[in-house]
Amino acid sequence: MSGIPRADNRVLRVPTIQIRPNKTQPRRNFDEENLKSLAQSIAENGILQPLVVRRINSTEFELIAGERRLRAAIMAGMNKVPCVVHRCSDKESALLALVENLQRTDLSMFEEARGIARLIRKYGLTQEQAAVKLGKKQSTVSNKLRLLKLTFEEQEWILSAGLSERHARSLLRIGDENLRKEVLGRIITDNLSVGDSETLITEVLTRSASQLPQKTAPERKIAVKDVRIFVNTINKAVDTMRMSGINAISRRSETDEYIEYTVKIPKAAEIA
Repeated sequence: MSGIPRADNRVLRVPTIQIRPNKTQPRRNFDEENLKSLAQSIAENGILQPLVVRRINSTEFELIAGERRLRAAIMAGMNKVPCVVHRCSDKESALLALVENLQRTDLSMFEEARGIARLIRKYGLTQEQAAVKLGKKQSTVSNKLRLLKLTFEEQEWILSAGLSERHARSLLRIGDENLRKEVLGRIITDNLSVGDSETLITEVLTRSASQLPQKTAPERKIAVKDVRIFVNTINKAVDTMRMSGINAISRRSETDEYIEYTVKIPKAAEIA
């Protein structure tokens, strides 16, 4: 995208009424207090970094970068703002706007994920190609996109509670939406850390797997992929026998490919 030519290097003062927003803007929420603070700064010092626009026709421009500055300038009562004009196509304009916004650090995790998804969908990019344009690892882009598996309501809860992206990714281990919401509610109510949240999720999945009717087990086992759940189930079974007075002995060995358990139960413990 660095090869897109500019009309020139001049900074033009463009009337705000002639600037259209960019439809591919990933940001949907603008903090009102931050905008007021920026508006006050602009009123006192002016706009230090020009906006980037492209000309649509003889009287209108489309915003490529700088929507927050534009909003604050309008709030400060400015009728014109400094702009640098790019010569670019519709596709190039949209792509520049998306990339510029996605490179910012103050987007929410879900705004960023939706922006990346839009970038991939609109321009038929692979995750690897999108990662190159955004300067990110392919695995990072993949993890961002997985967040969109959470419902919009869950996303709102996570943002409102100030939970981290690691909290959100941990919740994706739970495939059942109702169960996931229940766990998310407990995480928020108890203000759990990421580590405590992961422990809770493992316990919930373990309990859910142990209570599953045998006839439906083949259908549900696909959703439970974490081997730690089954290891915990074995450990709890041995602990239950010991608490019942049965001197069960368990041994665990591990190779690169397998975890092997041997459980010995005294015959004297058999119930007639």
